[in-house]
Amino acid sequence: MAERADAARNRRAILRAAEELLTAHGPDRVSLEQVAAAAGVAKGTVFHRFTNKAGLIGALIMERLGAFQQGYTEGPPPLGPGAPARERLDAFFTALVDLVSRNVALMAAHERTSGHRQDNPIYTAWHEHVSGLLREARPDLDAEALGHILLGALHSDLIVHMLRTGEANRLVSALQTVTAALLDQPRGANEGRAAL
Repeated sequence: MAERADAARNRRAILRAAEELLTAHGPDRVSLEQVAAAAGVAKGTVFHRFTNKAGLIGALIMERLGAFQQGYTEGPPPLGPGAPARERLDAFFTALVDLVSRNVALMAAHERTSGHRQDNPIYTAWHEHVSGLLREARPDLDAEALGHILLGALHSDLIVHMLRTGEANRLVSALQTVTAALLDQPRGANEGRAAL
């Protein structure tokens, strides 16, 4: 069923107002009442459509992530299917860092309001993708744990600081170095070194 024109207009106004307020003040200092006032809609409209602040932030995130998710699930290679796993991992982290760097405040707000990362469907989809590519490239590795480690590297105050200070390219390069080390080095070499 198509969304009514006035409902679609209200939704756009609410999301635009929420993004502006969250960027300016952070999630802890923004209420749904403030969003409603800034969007020029009744408070009940915001509560009815989004339920709470986490729902509102989640809707904003989903708007940003739709194209990204489509890109890595069905888009052209190397981000999408058809390229070797190593190239797809590099393309995934390059695109993810770009997305996060353009939406730092919003992603940080989502991180604070979305509960446990393992229960977040966005994180779950990313982890499934990354661990699947790791498994494809190196079946001998613990792809599940390594997927968490690689994605977890993007969830820290230091990484947010790097993105806010324009160091996205440096971060991408570091992630590519780590994935190259994981995928290029035979596992037996590490085990032999650990035994010494």
